[in-house]
Amino acid sequence: MSSSVSDRLQQQSERIMGLWEERARQEVDAAMHQDSLLLRDSLPLYLSQLVNELSTNIERTPTRIRDDEKESTRTGKERGRERAGYVDYSMPQLIFEYHILRQVVFQVLEEEVPLKMQERDIIIDSIEQAVNDAATQFSQTLREIQTLFMETLTHDLRNPITIVKTGMYLILGRLGQGETNVDDVAARIIRTANRMDVMIQNLLDASHLRAGQSLKLECAVCDLEQLAQDVVADLSFAYKNRFVVVSEGPIMIYCSRKEIQRVIENIATNAVKYGAPGRPITLTLQQTATQISLTIHNEGQPISPDAQAILFQQFRRTTATGEQTGWGLGLFLAKSITEAHHGTISVESEEGKGTSFIIILPKGEVQP
Repeated sequence: MSSSVSDRLQQQSERIMGLWEERARQEVDAAMHQDSLLLRDSLPLYLSQLVNELSTNIERTPTRIRDDEKESTRTGKERGRERAGYVDYSMPQLIFEYHILRQVVFQVLEEEVPLKMQERDIIIDSIEQAVNDAATQFSQTLREIQTLFMETLTHDLRNPITIVKTGMYLILGRLGQGETNVDDVAARIIRTANRMDVMIQNLLDASHLRAGQSLKLECAVCDLEQLAQDVVADLSFAYKNRFVVVSEGPIMIYCSRKEIQRVIENIATNAVKYGAPGRPITLTLQQTATQISLTIHNEGQPISPDAQAILFQQFRRTTATGEQTGWGLGLFLAKSITEAHHGTISVESEEGKGTSFIIILPKGEVQP
């Protein structure tokens, strides 16, 4: 077998990835809103491995074959793991991506001369193995998510329940001693109960999205500047005067006030958890004739590029989160809600510049 097909594949790899991405965006629903880097993820590495499998210039010793198979399996599993982290992806869509890849590879490589039977078999076998590895890991990752869900459900709900119970005992104790000033304890109980309510609502929404259901939006005209001020006032009750709202005045938008409030709360709370302690968190509102931008900025250590790549995936938390606990749903839901409003959310994070989450929303009416 000539190594010319291997050479052609290496030369045409970028073109193959471009054609594959174009078709994936058109034919795979889950791929439509992914950026290029996330969509391709392990694809360049896989094509490089396929180049080696087709090459006759590399001695195919038993050790080399075992090493190549191990590396190929790792690549396939990585793709399956990444796809399982996105609520949009299902097993059929993951497999369909590989079917498109196989068609594109054959299309490009056979433009000038037909592939030999042995070459076609190598490509088909390689892609089938990649599909099997990715599908196996996809299923395993979903099982891990289920396990994580149960563990964190037990852990995270137990803490606020304990606070509520302790607070009630304190109130009863004070009342038993004739004290009437229990406002501070009652306020803490209310905040904790509200926190539990948000946690449960996040879980319900994530479950609905995983089941393929869309978020239900009840939209109306809303002053986004006033909404941001209201959110900051509520958060300041727990986090003191950490927040600053920068706006030139009222900013009217047609949206679901309740859902956009959740977006702001989730990102602002995230900034408190992972930003520099005691440093201000700034919410900046700007508008043009057609859209509105809300930037939530915090100082502190930057988010690494690798961490940014999984930041908006459900049940994914970066290694930089330390002792912070949670389900990894806040940013995932913020992205889902923003996209349901036909908007976008992105992150910019650099050493010395802090971290900014940028939400872009259209001004026009939104059809739920």
